[in-house]
Amino acid sequence: MATDKKTSEKKIAAEKEKKSAKINRKVVADAGKTQLKGFVDFIRTQGVAGLAVGLVLGGAVSILVKSLVDNVVMPPFGLVLGSAEGLKGLVWTIGTTNSGQVVALRYGIFLNDFINFIVIALVVYFTVKLLRFDQLDKKKA
Repeated sequence: MATDKKTSEKKIAAEKEKKSAKINRKVVADAGKTQLKGFVDFIRTQGVAGLAVGLVLGGAVSILVKSLVDNVVMPPFGLVLGSAEGLKGLVWTIGTTNSGQVVALRYGIFLNDFINFIVIALVVYFTVKLLRFDQLDKKKA
């Protein structure tokens, strides 16, 4: 009789555990659906997809403008300044180390990157103005 009672208690405990597991799975599934819906709503309302497209296009424009600066704009500067490498060839030698290595400031590379940044900023600015992207976020009266 004691074994029947233990067996009965084990069956009851197993059934409770099954019901609890079913309830837990349902709660987890419902929570997952709620979180997924919230995430999709966030993407829609916050313009995350547009941001991603903008980042990809920004990277492509950056490469294109860098090529323009390095291959079209800088060579004439280099010709005027007497450097075959354009601005990147401008170097100021500070001195040498004990081992005979030359220590130099490559300020031409910095100037090249600075001009590259200015050109990219101008291209982005004029693109935003030309395509009127600056008016997308303004509230309509």
